[in-house]
Amino acid sequence: MTIQPALQSLKRTLPPFRADHVGSLLRPERLKKARLDKENGIISADQLTAIENEEIRRIVEKQKEAGVLAITDGEFRRSWWHFDFLEGLTGIEGFDKEHGLKFHHIETRGHGIRVTEKIDFPDDHPFLEHFKFLKEAIGENEDGFIAKQTIPSLSLLSRPTIINRDIYPDLDEYYDDLAKAYKKAVHAFYHLGCRYLQIDDTNWGFLADPKNREALKGTESDAEDVARRCAQALNKALEDKPADLIVTMHICRGNYASSWAFSGGYEPVAEILFNQINVDGYFLEYDSERSGDFKPLRFVTRKDLHIVLGLITSKSAELEDIENIKARIQEASQFVPLEQLALSPQCGFASTEEGNLLTEEEQWEKLKWVKKIADDVWK
Repeated sequence: MTIQPALQSLKRTLPPFRADHVGSLLRPERLKKARLDKENGIISADQLTAIENEEIRRIVEKQKEAGVLAITDGEFRRSWWHFDFLEGLTGIEGFDKEHGLKFHHIETRGHGIRVTEKIDFPDDHPFLEHFKFLKEAIGENEDGFIAKQTIPSLSLLSRPTIINRDIYPDLDEYYDDLAKAYKKAVHAFYHLGCRYLQIDDTNWGFLADPKNREALKGTESDAEDVARRCAQALNKALEDKPADLIVTMHICRGNYASSWAFSGGYEPVAEILFNQINVDGYFLEYDSERSGDFKPLRFVTRKDLHIVLGLITSKSAELEDIENIKARIQEASQFVPLEQLALSPQCGFASTEEGNLLTEEEQWEKLKWVKKIADDVWK
């Protein structure tokens, strides 16, 4: 299918790019072995870091070869997409649990987090050094590549099982501290040269799930109340962000070993997402019927808000039919102008170090597929 010429627009030179990706990449076996060896005392922390450095340099070049301009470290220094960052905050403690999170036909490793003291963002958060290395690995270039930093959203700390009410009897104070901590994080990354920050937020997929919404009715965690508090805290964190820092939010419904956790379209949370949170763009999961249709995009009224359609699945290796993807982009453009749309996989390829059920080569083919389709649509 050919997109109508009247709707075509120039390729973007600023993120989110027409061909973009969420960030996490499959961990190579060498890295998995090194992490295990470190846990077993076979190698030192410095030796593990050296291996991580080598593998990150390699996948930086692989991303360049795939043609994507947003370059990440693949989250190679993390075990989880969220816990590693959150445990680096002052006041958050990680712990092992007997059971993990329930996904469709699978359960994650047993791990959790809890509040142990007042929350803050420390000056020595390890992710700051991680970003510095990524930026250096990309190097100075004239090809438009940019270091993309991904962090989990403060919304992940909204679950009542995490909040310690002895430390935070007042929820307003709790969310205010979250906002202040994240504001520090935003400015700390910016100071190091970050100009593309992505906030990963599965909480909105959780809040959009009809079963979850019904279960939360009448509780302190009522979906509408949590959504309001999270939106306000996110806006406080971003209220004085530098004008040249682009912040996007990625929303999905869970991604663990190619499985998922939530279902439901964006309709219940669309108005607050698209009109009440001051980000520059959204990465939206749209690779299956579980994500619903494009109608919630009618709430996008801002001309400066970019929507990255996650029409390419990261959960399997099969390459999507190009004409079908073009048709879906055309359908989405009935609600949001084509010049405000872009294309990406619906999630990362390895939200945890286990990774999804495809090979590294198949992963690179997926990213090249995104680039091929985007180049054809946005000429």
